[in-house]
Amino acid sequence: MMYDVAIVGCGVIGSSIAYRLSKFDLKTVVLEKENDVAMGCTRANSAIIHAGYDPAEGTLMAKLNVRSVDLTKDLCKKLDVPYAQIGSLVLAFSDEESAHVQRLYDRGVANGVPDLKILSAEEVKAIEPNVADNVTCALYAPTAAVVNPWEYALALAETAVTNGVELRLEAEVKAIARTDAGYAITAGDDTIETKYIINAAGTEAALVHDMALPHSFEILPSKGAYYLLDKSEGTRTKHVAFQCPTKVGKGVLVSPTVHGNLIVGPNAVDCAAGDTSASSDDLAFVRKMATKSIPSIDFRQNIRNFAGVRPNSTNDDFIIEAHDSFFDVAGIKSPGLASAAAIAEYVEQMMADNGVRLTGKPEYTDTRVQPRFKEMSHEERAEIVKKDPKFGRVICRCETITEGEIIDSIHRPIVPRTVDAIKRRCCAGMGRCQGGFCGPRVVEILARELGVSRQDIDKDKTGSYIVRERED
Repeated sequence: MMYDVAIVGCGVIGSSIAYRLSKFDLKTVVLEKENDVAMGCTRANSAIIHAGYDPAEGTLMAKLNVRSVDLTKDLCKKLDVPYAQIGSLVLAFSDEESAHVQRLYDRGVANGVPDLKILSAEEVKAIEPNVADNVTCALYAPTAAVVNPWEYALALAETAVTNGVELRLEAEVKAIARTDAGYAITAGDDTIETKYIINAAGTEAALVHDMALPHSFEILPSKGAYYLLDKSEGTRTKHVAFQCPTKVGKGVLVSPTVHGNLIVGPNAVDCAAGDTSASSDDLAFVRKMATKSIPSIDFRQNIRNFAGVRPNSTNDDFIIEAHDSFFDVAGIKSPGLASAAAIAEYVEQMMADNGVRLTGKPEYTDTRVQPRFKEMSHEERAEIVKKDPKFGRVICRCETITEGEIIDSIHRPIVPRTVDAIKRRCCAGMGRCQGGFCGPRVVEILARELGVSRQDIDKDKTGSYIVRERED
């Protein structure tokens, strides 16, 4: 089969582009090297929809970040993705940092960020009493929000698949050759023929680019470590609390999550592309810096540590370029999550400008519903349990996730294969015990619904087995 478009990578950027292109009469395939979507940068980040004051004026980052804020809000509503517009604060603790806050305000105004305001120390303490007493001022951006990043990517990818896009998992791109009709891609054990390629491979985007074109940029991965604290700490701050940014990033933040937890981090350390380790030194730095903003954080309530990798590049801006029939969407560091929807829109226009025929489909599904038992009223719970008693069996007690929700997750357009894939879809195992109690039941339900042995169920990436036969 000859495809019209092959998208390499299914993080939030690849899935956003797939979603956008699924509206058109194109044969589109997405090639993802892992066993699920959103397994790279997308699943381990701060989950912030930035307002858009940080990128330099005139850059793609600035343009697409600001454009994407409203697009993301609308998408999350249509696709039933957890989203909360809680606003953000950039805190200053010295005269020098206060001057930097003023520069960020001026840049934000130039970028078109609405409703920015510089708050006095007294105004900051009035809305965030837990902020350190030596705060001097803060930049308030009410349009900033938090989302569930992996469910956002999954919802986009699911909708794309529903509308005819083909997703191939465990299809790592190993080679690309030019042909008379386009390209031949070696992906896993298969050869994919396509007219156009979109390179959205995250930390491996330079490698994919170099398979088809002369070398022109490098990806310089940088990792950041996080604390995820229990819901008992979730109200420590009501807004995303940033520190003044530096050359290596936006600094250590403290923020509520859409699930009601508190996230703290990250730092910034150069690393290899696949290094997601969170060392004791990384975490000690994060903890020290976070208490500069919110001294009262109770780190004894920590339930998980993790690290994510940023796909920084040798370019200061996003790399979104057309090379005839090959399109790079690379170096999508922060604010990449916040910009994803507008990046997809930009890529669509770039493709049209480069000869790709985009004809709309007469029928298109553009909504999605995710059942969430714990958010239902008593009447709604009674009704759904009456229809399916499995919704009355709570499997994950920390998050109140039922067997019905787990089964619904398994039988959606993109079938989860692992325990962590279930966790990312419906939050089973996301709570205080991190799957310590519900994990075995999730394994049983997955094996039963997929018709496989429990020994075939991995925890996360391929090969991370949980159950093995005893060897005597």
